[in-house]
Amino acid sequence: MENLWSPWRMKYVTDTDNPDGCVFCTAPAQADDLANLIVHRGKDCFTILNRYPYTSGHLMVVPFAHVSSIELLTPEVRAELFEMVNHAIGVLREVYHPDGFNVGINMGEAAGAGIAEHAHVHIVPRWAGDTSFMSTVGETRVIPEELGVTWQRIHDAWKV
Repeated sequence: MENLWSPWRMKYVTDTDNPDGCVFCTAPAQADDLANLIVHRGKDCFTILNRYPYTSGHLMVVPFAHVSSIELLTPEVRAELFEMVNHAIGVLREVYHPDGFNVGINMGEAAGAGIAEHAHVHIVPRWAGDTSFMSTVGETRVIPEELGVTWQRIHDAWKV
């Protein structure tokens, strides 16, 4: 599989196709799910790999609606969002066999949201001892798998 990391990174950082620059609006508007790291599309939400993952398999579930907070979503969209989170956890268990998960929503810049204008849920697989000296002392994360490989593994396991 070709290494698409650099073009992905630069497009993510410099994306101006969307008037508000929202990658969560621009990515699903494109047809190439692999190039945009979209693992699954539902009716009102989609699942996408994090371009800067904390661990292999770091996913985000995102509503298509461009809203900054989950309380602005309809009950139907929230239901699909959290059913998709639940399904993603099952897929990640099957593919990566993690010891646990961090599942979270950072709403607003003060809460640590990197893309505060578009609500989304993070699902991060975790393993005992997955924080090593590289991340604690070197302030560097080491991901043992290319994003294209991660996408393929999760995409293939996503049965709906």
